[in-house]
Amino acid sequence: MKNRFLFPNLIAVLLLVAISFQSNANETIASGVFSGASGHSTSGSVSVVKTSDGFTLVLGSDFNLDGAPDPKPGFGKSGRYDLKSWLDVLRSNRGEQTYAVPTSLEIGRYNEVYIWCEKYSVSLGVASIK
Repeated sequence: MKNRFLFPNLIAVLLLVAISFQSNANETIASGVFSGASGHSTSGSVSVVKTSDGFTLVLGSDFNLDGAPDPKPGFGKSGRYDLKSWLDVLRSNRGEQTYAVPTSLEIGRYNEVYIWCEKYSVSLGVASIK
């Protein structure tokens, strides 16, 4: 008698687990492609991803920067980089990289991702994100 109740309950538990995994799946909310700036060559894709922990900025495997001192990824809006939005020092001039976006940063305020040269206060590359 116990076994006939065990199977339906097991199915219900498995369905609940599957639903919870689906709701925690990462979701790309915006993406774009870099263009170089200030005489620098910057290319590749970028995405803003919503995760169960907040948001992350993902530079694609095709990301490439020709090099510069002190590059930092961050956000801006309509041609203006927000100095308070930088996420970290750029880890590499090439390839996929992921940066956590602080919860204090209102990601919806921005429509651009920058690679910013802190030393010379210039954009090395910008991507409009939609």
